[in-house]
Amino acid sequence: QVQLVESGGGLVQAGGSLRLSCAVSGRTFSSYTMGWFRQAPGKEREFVAAIIWDAGSTSYADYVEGRFTISRDNAKNTVYLQMNSLKPEDTAVYYCAIHRIQYSRLAMTSATNYGAWGQGTQVIVSS
Repeated sequence: QVQLVESGGGLVQAGGSLRLSCAVSGRTFSSYTMGWFRQAPGKEREFVAAIIWDAGSTSYADYVEGRFTISRDNAKNTVYLQMNSLKPEDTAVYYCAIHRIQYSRLAMTSATNYGAWGQGTQVIVSS
């Protein structure tokens, strides 16, 4: 059974940085696209970033482009989200997710194409 465990969230001032990690077990991590999503209070879950299985391609939401960087270490079965220049509107619970299909980048910005999720890690950015 696949498990995803996020870590690295916390409280940070605007302009600061955080690095989120997501450790994956129970699946051949190196075969799957990975994504980060977030959900703020009272809002729907939204796409943040995704990276394909061999890190050869990434995708970012417009609102994080240039500030966030997604990366992965297939030897450690871990995906990362480096978040710089954080803004109060980045406050949310951040979730990592693994794509439903091996070696697929199909609609990797859509939450419906991810088959398993972590429990989430809270990020709070104070102004």
